[in-house]
Amino acid sequence: MFRLIRPRLLLAAIALFTAAEAQAAEYDLVLAPATVTTAGRPGPAITVNGQIPGPTLHFREGETATVRVTNNLKDTSSVHWHGILLDSKEDGVPGFNGFVGIKPGQTYTYSFPLRQAGTYWYHAHSATQEQAGHYGAIVVDPPNGPVVKTDRDYVLVFSESTAEDPERILGNLKVDPSYYNTGRRTVGDFFRDAGKFGFQAAWRDRANWGRMRMNPTDISDVSGYVLLANGKPAEANETFLFTPGQSVKLRLVNSSAMTFLDVRIPGLKMTVVAADGRDVVPVTVDELRISVAETYDVVVEPKADQAFTIFAESIDRRGYARATLATRAGDSGPIPAMRPRAILTMAEMGTMGGMAGMDMSGGHDHGAPAAAPIPGAAPAPEHHNHGAPSAQDKAADSSAAAQSGGDMAGMDMSGGGHAHHQAASPSAGEMNMTPEEHAAMMGDAALPKIDYGMGKPTAGHGMSELSPEGTLDGSGRVFGWANGAPAGSRVLSYNDLRALTPNADSRPPDREIVVRLGGDMERFVWTLNGKTFGEDQPIRLRYGERVRMTFINETMMAHPMHLHGMFMQLENGQPADLLPDKHVVTVAPGRTASVLITANELGEWAFHCHLLYHMEAGMMQQVVVAREDGSMGPSAAPPAAHDHHDHAGHGGAQ
Repeated sequence: MFRLIRPRLLLAAIALFTAAEAQAAEYDLVLAPATVTTAGRPGPAITVNGQIPGPTLHFREGETATVRVTNNLKDTSSVHWHGILLDSKEDGVPGFNGFVGIKPGQTYTYSFPLRQAGTYWYHAHSATQEQAGHYGAIVVDPPNGPVVKTDRDYVLVFSESTAEDPERILGNLKVDPSYYNTGRRTVGDFFRDAGKFGFQAAWRDRANWGRMRMNPTDISDVSGYVLLANGKPAEANETFLFTPGQSVKLRLVNSSAMTFLDVRIPGLKMTVVAADGRDVVPVTVDELRISVAETYDVVVEPKADQAFTIFAESIDRRGYARATLATRAGDSGPIPAMRPRAILTMAEMGTMGGMAGMDMSGGHDHGAPAAAPIPGAAPAPEHHNHGAPSAQDKAADSSAAAQSGGDMAGMDMSGGGHAHHQAASPSAGEMNMTPEEHAAMMGDAALPKIDYGMGKPTAGHGMSELSPEGTLDGSGRVFGWANGAPAGSRVLSYNDLRALTPNADSRPPDREIVVRLGGDMERFVWTLNGKTFGEDQPIRLRYGERVRMTFINETMMAHPMHLHGMFMQLENGQPADLLPDKHVVTVAPGRTASVLITANELGEWAFHCHLLYHMEAGMMQQVVVAREDGSMGPSAAPPAAHDHHDHAGHGGAQ
């Protein structure tokens, strides 16, 4: 059984250690071009010390890290120390703090004291090099041993492999944002939905999506990757050994460029003990969703002499990574079946695409009531034409539906031949059904909606849904981004995260900064407050001030938002002094989330969506922390002893 060391004893040990002379830990990393074979196709890659992922760097809190990086690539490169608190000059983002990157043939030395313990990672912050293999894990041990004592301790890095040049992927998305969406709805899907929900309801659903020029199957911008566990595809069976009865810590790192993963170990519970490197009050779950760039430490305690599969499936259900916990090398456990692919709902569209004038009549309106207004937010758009559609509306519906998921040409839309598909108006009781009740009525097995805690509804759109979240469409796909786990599963929510030790700074904020997450899907342009990187002035924070940052996701995509240099305290309902630190906060489609930031790290810091191609397409901004006189030089004593983190963006930097 794993043991949790009391925080007060740990703090005393840290105090004793810091009185001693700090040691130094040194590494040499060499970046080199390579060719790797993915699904039988060779493609360009980048190795770190000849491997993908790069070597795991082990440090101890209180040491000074010295890392010499030699660039043998043909392009300028960089290394960003994701989640590590350091001087801004060491953050590794070209174009920030006077750093110009590591030129071809050059060796650059990073040096910084290690001010915190935990699981973190490193990666390129130059163009799309991260996607090509330029990444690896970091483990920083506490000075007096881990807070959670286990018998075994393993690092598990999830990532993607592709035979395509990452720059070509970006180019393909610019030409056609749905280039990699091979799961678009077809005419066959339409008829299956018509048979299940009624012809009018299915037609209206296609018309509304067509008017927005959006696709409800667009869960991931890039899919079809070969997913890796410690650089190995599923068939290679990355294996971690244990003896029955031992406790095993798994340090999960999602170093994917674009892929969110649902992670479970059938037959075992996982106890989450750290999130983004920071210790949390242990919470036991069956499954967790790990966003791009997040890390979680989990502990498992297998009792049986058998193999257990660590199964990580992409949220678009196009692939999975797997590893095995086993008592003998070469053993493997059963591989679970992939779960249904999701279909997004109207409520998850944010304000993308422009919805005024859409036909919202008929069908089942299962939308939640409007949320309370958010300070600094614009009013929710008004939706008109809630009555019977006009002739003009019907013509527009016909055109829009034809654009949305399949060629409708040649279909008889008069309704005469489809009278048996007409859905009656739902009763009040039917409209108030739970997803489970609705699924039972339709003969489905419900996959209940999950509260991942990744934001609250921004506003109620009042739009009719074809079916409630958690139910299945006519082709067996589940409605809603936040669905997929079987009924009865305990799935980790951000709301479960509670800091193990009180935060050094729990002041209320001095002011609020609203950040709207937006974009233009037709052009594959992604924005913060309507601007791409370089189009807007930096966000300026006064050294020592406390701010609330509110993210309003106005898009149909989830965005893992990352601030370099400082941790963000997630406002998740926990007490003010126990809010969890996060270096990545994911905001689900059409939702709003807020964080508190103590601006006690001077310098220029990148702030961006950590989906690589969103960042490359403009979703990045600079945050500047400076004193009243504008200076950003080092200070002997920061105004608040709160930790922070890092991650940067693109536009010459990745």
